[in-house]
Parts: sequence; C-alpha cells; structure tokens
Amino acid sequence: MHRVFKLQDLDCANCAAKMEHSINKIEGVSSARMNFMTQKLTIDADDERFDEIMDQVVIACKKVEPDMIILR
Repeated sequence: MHRVFKLQDLDCANCAAKMEHSINKIEGVSSARMNFMTQKLTIDADDERFDEIMDQVVIACKKVEPDMIILR
C-alpha cells in the first residue's frame, strides 16, 4: 500500500533523515521517504499489516522527535 501522510511539528532536517532511516528498517516497509521541506512522509508497506506497521513508525519517530505528529 502506498500512502502519503502530512507531518506536523517536524523541526529538523537531520531528524527527518534519522526517522526515514529507522522507518526503512521496519519489517514490511518497502520504502519510506520523509520530506522535511514539504512536511510529508511517503510510505510503501505491506497492505495486510499496514496499521501495525504505522504504529511502529510512530514509535520510531517519537524516539527521534517526540513532538512531531503524523496526521493519519
């Protein structure tokens, strides 16, 4: 499944790169791209486990930038 999410309160391009790297390591994620300039996360992941994967994505992002929110 290919989805694009709007990000809120992403303050750091370096943090975005760290989060993108962490997301790409999650099992079931084909690819993830986090764009600091447009404040968007584009993710390709397994359809059947997409909600579970997104929960893991949120946890990974909170470790790097606790105030950022992924608008679902």
